[in-house]
Amino acid sequence: MAALEREVHPLIKNWNRVEQNYEGRSFIFFERANTVLVCGGIGAQAARRAAEAVIALYHPSLVQSVGFAGALDATLHVGDIFTPSQVLDARDGSRIQLAGSEGALITFMSVAGAQQKAKLAQAYEVRAVDMEAAAVAAAARAHEIPFAAIKVISDERNFEIPAMSAFIDTNGRFQTANFTLFALLRPWLWPRLVALARNSSKASRALSSHLESLCNQFQPVAAAPDPALPTGGRK
Repeated sequence: MAALEREVHPLIKNWNRVEQNYEGRSFIFFERANTVLVCGGIGAQAARRAAEAVIALYHPSLVQSVGFAGALDATLHVGDIFTPSQVLDARDGSRIQLAGSEGALITFMSVAGAQQKAKLAQAYEVRAVDMEAAAVAAAARAHEIPFAAIKVISDERNFEIPAMSAFIDTNGRFQTANFTLFALLRPWLWPRLVALARNSSKASRALSSHLESLCNQFQPVAAAPDPALPTGGRK
């Protein structure tokens, strides 16, 4: 489960792309062997809907929330892979224990700028922030499916992300055209947007490389040919 395709594009660019409907909504699934990935959109509601869809349609044995996260810990840098040991939901303070070992991740309801990241770091014992993991975890827990999270740092603690929450629609889609027009009229934002694009590209490559390694570990191994059979023979 990811929010946007750009977070995992290097990973899924050659995967099989399948469109399916679930409860009146269309979802794009990327399939490879025994792994499927869906980009459900930004935010908890979009993530929960996509998680329910992939659970209903694919019956996974493990659900993972993957994608970008912002650093709340100054020791985390762009491109670092973060596997949390806890996911905290900022809406109600609930925590879910995971098998990770790198500290806690908090799911917040809007894009966190530098000031908000500082407040979250002070208020909670967490190292990074995202917008989806707690919702995906809740779906997995409701269906009694194991859950894990793998995040990559896309913006460091003191990086000020431009105001983007207003450009996320109710389906969790980022309104790129509207934001581009907004940004074009505000040249003082351009340096930050260039830095954000550069950081996002680095984070996407790092996450995709990490996930590719994990996918390769879980690919089914083809059986060796039986030497007792003639060439081309089958059991």
